[in-house]
Amino acid sequence: MDQEEEIIVVPINNELERRIADAFEIFDHAGNKTVDVREVGTIIRALGCCPNEAEVQEMLVAMEDPATPGNVHLIKFLPYVAQIITEHKYQPASPENLLDAFHALDPEGKGYLTREQITMLMTQDGEPFTQDELDEMLEIAIDPHTQTVPYEYYINQLMYEPKTEDDIYVLADEIEAAKLPPPPPPRHFSETLQLMQNLI
Repeated sequence: MDQEEEIIVVPINNELERRIADAFEIFDHAGNKTVDVREVGTIIRALGCCPNEAEVQEMLVAMEDPATPGNVHLIKFLPYVAQIITEHKYQPASPENLLDAFHALDPEGKGYLTREQITMLMTQDGEPFTQDELDEMLEIAIDPHTQTVPYEYYINQLMYEPKTEDDIYVLADEIEAAKLPPPPPPRHFSETLQLMQNLI
């Protein structure tokens, strides 16, 4: 007799968890509430988080299913990712921080970087971009007439959407704000008796 896979029900408690589960399910090709570990970084970035590869590897250590190496189950993924979003981990840089970074790379204050500068910075320093990632960035960033990156314009292109409930971090803040405060800790009978004696 074949053993049937046990189906684990994963409760969805709020809209943040629904958004996380929906993103996860896109990559759950077998429909068994698991994804390949290689998809985890893509899912988390699709939600609007910006971890680097070392941070994704740390997440995998916490989430990977030891019973089925190479897979992550929604039962571990959902609470872990909900927590990192609630704590605002891996939140994208603000426009101000991006502008400061570009100013540091442009000490002469020209207001732009060349294609060569950007290519070198994105492929050699820090965590290097792949060629596909670089091409995708340059498609938006490069001014086709000057072949430079006018960085204030580029930042405006990145930040054209105002923060709304579509922003996963805004959604997490709204859910946290709507939570009731925790009840006071229970009193021991002796404490209650002492309070009553003090009132008499």
